[in-house]
Amino acid sequence: MSVIVVSGTGTEIGKTVVTSAIAAAAVAAGRTVAVLKPAQTGVGPEEPGDAAEVVRLAGASVTAVELARYPEPLAPDTAARRSGLATLAPAEIAEAASRLAAAHDLVLVEGAGGLLVRFDEAGHTLADAARLLSAPVLVVAAAGLGTLNTTALTTEALRARALSPLGVVVGSWPDAPDLASRCNLADLPEVSGTSLLGAVPQGAGSLSPTAFRTTAPTWLAPPLHGTWSADSFLKSWPA
Repeated sequence: MSVIVVSGTGTEIGKTVVTSAIAAAAVAAGRTVAVLKPAQTGVGPEEPGDAAEVVRLAGASVTAVELARYPEPLAPDTAARRSGLATLAPAEIAEAASRLAAAHDLVLVEGAGGLLVRFDEAGHTLADAARLLSAPVLVVAAAGLGTLNTTALTTEALRARALSPLGVVVGSWPDAPDLASRCNLADLPEVSGTSLLGAVPQGAGSLSPTAFRTTAPTWLAPPLHGTWSADSFLKSWPA
């Protein structure tokens, strides 16, 4: 897989930290990595965005590319319309990712919010870019109550568009998980029809970059260049 599209089941779900962890694990495994943020919203012109955060956490060897930036924290289409800036078409995203894939072993395309957030006036979404790229989509999900529904909806939407869910990663696993979170570990693969590929600890983004890079592989399963085991993790957190 030279391109992986990273989408959440909603906003503030942990996509950027998960993207950073995958990048760090891939770099540690000797891969060259690029991260593409098609549309950055809610960040000023001089402020670091999500792509810069991936580089901060995963290391300067990661190539970071941002295609569009909109000042208000809204869906890209709405933010573009309100700011008078141009929207972003799926073909532009696919073209940028393909260029990066020609020079890198792995390209991570991080979406904005959930899978079906609109990017342009025609209603195109991250799913349309993934289809043009023929790329698998990694779903970043919450740990607690409600995540089974949103994860099932996201993976069903992928399959309805002939897209392949690569797996699910819990974006912020709490230090003291409640009963719902612990039960969800076993239920997420069943409701999503795909594998659980990792659980990133709550607050991982606050670690020092050195600590983050050292431990990132332990949060992710082998398909994401890590050493994490779903079976062992479930045994650590019985319901």
